[in-house]
Amino acid sequence: MELHQLRYFLAVARFNSFTRAAEHERVAQPSLSQQIRKLEDELGVRLFDRLGRRTRLTPFGTRFQERARRALEEVEGARQDVAQLMGLRQGTVWVGVIPTVAPYLLPQTLAAFAKAYPGIAVSLREDLTSSLLGQLAAGDLDLALMSLPVKGQDFLAEELFIDNMLLVVPRRHQLLRRRRRAVGFAEVADEPFLLLKDGHCFRDDVLRICQRSRMNPHVVFEAGQFDTLMAMVEAGAGVTLIPEMAVRRFRRSNVGLLHFRPPQPTRTIGFVRSRRKSLTPAARAFMDVLRLTRSARRRS
Repeated sequence: MELHQLRYFLAVARFNSFTRAAEHERVAQPSLSQQIRKLEDELGVRLFDRLGRRTRLTPFGTRFQERARRALEEVEGARQDVAQLMGLRQGTVWVGVIPTVAPYLLPQTLAAFAKAYPGIAVSLREDLTSSLLGQLAAGDLDLALMSLPVKGQDFLAEELFIDNMLLVVPRRHQLLRRRRRAVGFAEVADEPFLLLKDGHCFRDDVLRICQRSRMNPHVVFEAGQFDTLMAMVEAGAGVTLIPEMAVRRFRRSNVGLLHFRPPQPTRTIGFVRSRRKSLTPAARAFMDVLRLTRSARRRS
């Protein structure tokens, strides 16, 4: 029994498809199928029922799945121990991050990490929350940076910081003419709202805050990124909210930024990882560097 056979078996079990499993493992499908047959021959049982294009685990396969996963986790744990003894001189950390955090938080962190650990590669995957959680559950990521809390008992989360939200209005908006710049949600209840598309957790955070404020925003436009929303605000199409961490990037935009009166709307940003996967030394080092660079940026 070979380790790659266990990986191939778990991939087929995950995707219910030999084709998709082969693509995920970056191996030719005939080779993957051959290795699965060899594994079944060695065990003396059939692990999968092949139903045309569909594939599903047999009762034997279901029982074997957890054992195979544990075996690979033990091997990975041994590799982590060796990496720790080597003093983090080489390796890779797999990090996921949501789009509303990546461009504002990671550049400084990546530069600092590369300087502190030149032999450790960082593989980044920017994606929406639901996709990142799926990759964490599958063991494809060591950790992910996203808005908390997250649903599911299979994840561990750790708060990194609280991010305030600011209101963005056109430069000549009447709210900017007042002496008191802090606003309440009631003052923008009738404004046309510009939000991120469905699937972005920042959109969900904004809608939850509006709901708590008993406000039903009139959404007139949805976009996939903050840059588009800011351009629409500049054009006078409506108002929007952005996280405080993004303010530096948009200070030169022809818009007005306003704080909210207490209670200040916020989101919580933190680390999320799978309960089933232990943190590698490289992943722990990345988390430490991110905490340090975040603290340094807040002091500057």
